[in-house]
Amino acid sequence: MLKVGEKAPDFRLPSDTGKNIQLKDFAGRTLVLYFFPKADTPG
Repeated sequence: MLKVGEKAPDFRLPSDTGKNIQLKDFAGRTLVLYFFPKADTPG
């Protein structure tokens, strides 16, 4: 689990346009990441 102020690990995910995006694609820009629990799981 990340703590406040820690850097997020690099990731690669498909975007809504079907292209893959990576955290490094946003280098030098402010980015807000929102994580939510998988459906039908507690949290």
